[in-house]
Amino acid sequence: MTLSFRQLFLCSLVSALGLVSVLPYSNSANAAVGGCPIPALSRFQRHKVVRGETLESIAQRYNLIPTTIIGMNPALQNGAAAAVGSVLQIPPYNGIVVEVPRGETWRQVAAQYKIRADSLFEVNGCQQNPRIVFVPGVNWSPNGVVTKSPLPSDAGTPNRASLSGYPLAQVATVGLAYGWQINPATGEVFFHSGVDLLSPVGTNVLAIAPGTVAFASDQGSYGKLVIINHSGGFQSRYAQLDSIKVTVGQQVKKGDLLGTVGTSGKPTSTQPHLHFEVRSSSSLGWVAQDPKAYLKK
Repeated sequence: MTLSFRQLFLCSLVSALGLVSVLPYSNSANAAVGGCPIPALSRFQRHKVVRGETLESIAQRYNLIPTTIIGMNPALQNGAAAAVGSVLQIPPYNGIVVEVPRGETWRQVAAQYKIRADSLFEVNGCQQNPRIVFVPGVNWSPNGVVTKSPLPSDAGTPNRASLSGYPLAQVATVGLAYGWQINPATGEVFFHSGVDLLSPVGTNVLAIAPGTVAFASDQGSYGKLVIINHSGGFQSRYAQLDSIKVTVGQQVKKGDLLGTVGTSGKPTSTQPHLHFEVRSSSSLGWVAQDPKAYLKK
């Protein structure tokens, strides 16, 4: 796989002009359900090189490999050292910046670089039709060939045996499943990072496994949200609640009351429901998993 001239040109612009003027980001209505993170292209940092620093030490500081920094800073691509006083563009993860070819979609870019489509979607802020994307886990190379680095999310799903339960007292009908779906309100295709379990407003919402409450408050499109961190690198999320019955830092057991079903935030399903997610820790943050494998009554 070869790097196109356009991709090299993009990296040159990133370094020379800065991301704000080169890589615009427009909010997408499709980010409503997923509560997507800030896009990677908006999370670049600038690092001013000081005396005694090397490319290797700078990369280590940001948990990157040196070739990632080289790829984002064309001045380093001829083998030159990072000069004292120079300013380097630092991405949030190892990866490359790619322009989506005309006539293609970001899904085709994901397939080309063999990474999960939903990971690329979330890393780039859940944009519907981005023209420029950050491709994580791909290494820049001076000979124009890129290689893929293994990511924890590529290594397989964490052990499911450590997380199993059901967030409601009774098994509920699925209003909207995990994965690529059509938004019933807008007709647009989007990635649904959880599952909507239909249930009346006021129904008790229960912890599916023991853990620690990491978040318990309002959170944008999620509405009233409770997040529990579990052992084994797992996290469960309970969103669109009507009320919250726990506090941050609280230890909960399987079956403990977390809150009640509501319609807060920006629900996608038209009927009252619990928006439930399971995520696993990776180098890209908390990556969504299909909850179906963990829902056991």
